[in-house]
Amino acid sequence: MIGEPRRLDHKYKYKIEIDGFASAKFHKCGGLEVEINKVEYWEGGSLYPIQEPGRTKSADLVLDRGVGLDRDFYLWLKQTYDFVKNGGALPADIKRNLDIVQLARDGSEVKRWAVYGAWPTKFKAGEWDSTSDEAVLEELTLCIDGFEEITN
Repeated sequence: MIGEPRRLDHKYKYKIEIDGFASAKFHKCGGLEVEINKVEYWEGGSLYPIQEPGRTKSADLVLDRGVGLDRDFYLWLKQTYDFVKNGGALPADIKRNLDIVQLARDGSEVKRWAVYGAWPTKFKAGEWDSTSDEAVLEELTLCIDGFEEITN
């Protein structure tokens, strides 16, 4: 209703918690996306198709952060790369869960997105430019199994 107060979530008020990471402070976090395929079937003579939801796929999640002393991003990628290169059984800690936490203006938690089965599929160590005053950012792209909203 017009004039009633409402809460708007702010893009800059969030934190990310990743299983096994000592520090998970990020400059930027891409959005969560899921796509549900459509199964369409036409029966002979029908003017309208039978349509049902089909398989689903979650889009990759991209995280950016300033390069500092900790190496959690790189070590997670290296662990995945070494597994691919050397084969063997999939280590239990390659796929990790993480939470994207929406914060209110006062820093309290208002919403939580649980992300399941994330593993690194791409890592960018940074970009350097001797004419820039910006921090070096590293980027990690994660393949995810899925996500769900967890409300308080």
